[in-house]
Amino acid sequence: MAQDRPAAKPRHAEVHLGPLRNFIAFHLRLAQDASFRSFAQNAGRRRWGPGNFAAMMVIRKNPGITQVALGRAISRDKSTVTPLIQELQRRGLVSRRRSASDRRSITLELTRAGEATLEDLLVHARAHNRRLDTILGKQKGAFLEQLRKIADELA
Repeated sequence: MAQDRPAAKPRHAEVHLGPLRNFIAFHLRLAQDASFRSFAQNAGRRRWGPGNFAAMMVIRKNPGITQVALGRAISRDKSTVTPLIQELQRRGLVSRRRSASDRRSITLELTRAGEATLEDLLVHARAHNRRLDTILGKQKGAFLEQLRKIADELA
């Protein structure tokens, strides 16, 4: 069990971080980077991070969503969402169509290949989430609440 193992020595332990040592944003970024690397490694797809997974899941749950609404849902701006969607479309995972109600808008749907890829990624996402659950233990609920509070207050 994770609690029985000795704590891993942080990579930056021998480096003096100065005030960064107590900056929440710095540690959020380190945790995010570690989590993203772990997800991609476990998914066996170097270029498949949680961002791809999140975008595809939101598209699945909201067929016909616009790129603007997707960007808001996953907290990405147009300059980030557009290349993401273009890459997913290039891989045959997402289809883009003009909205029937607003010809200026582009709507998104997963293709059959996108559905299959998402199912595969979901297996890895659930395993990754279980690993994070183990790390956080009983503190998960409070931790998620604090992360949501940060996101809401700083949005």
